[in-house]
Amino acid sequence: MSKQNNSPFRLVSTPYHLPYNPELIPRARELRKNMTEPERRMWFRVLKGINIRVLRQRVIGNYIVDFYIPKERLVIEIDGDSHFEEKAERYDREREKVLGEYGLRVLRFTNEEVMKNIEGVKERVIKELGSPLTPLNEGGLKKRR
Repeated sequence: MSKQNNSPFRLVSTPYHLPYNPELIPRARELRKNMTEPERRMWFRVLKGINIRVLRQRVIGNYIVDFYIPKERLVIEIDGDSHFEEKAERYDREREKVLGEYGLRVLRFTNEEVMKNIEGVKERVIKELGSPLTPLNEGGLKKRR
């Protein structure tokens, strides 16, 4: 997760995209190239194998979210230790409020959950997606129709 950019830059919106701050796109690209270990684990062990489009480090509004599943309007965030400080918790609540105003749901995991209980994390993601999933291959998942 990246901090909000407080610049007065106007958000861009199209019929195909949620509003976003184009100034944050270079930072999002950088974050995609340099995933944390918990983000890598989430991507390769849970999300990459799902037969549904998942975007990494997506700019939404003035925020960069860790993962976004557009079809499900679902944001998945992985929180490090800094998220448990009072100031960061307030920031995360405000951020979730803004994302909720865009009609998005936010699913949060701690770094520790992802690193120590990836199967439990996978189960929660599948449950949140709300439809049965079947294995795609090599631990991946395929959405049933």
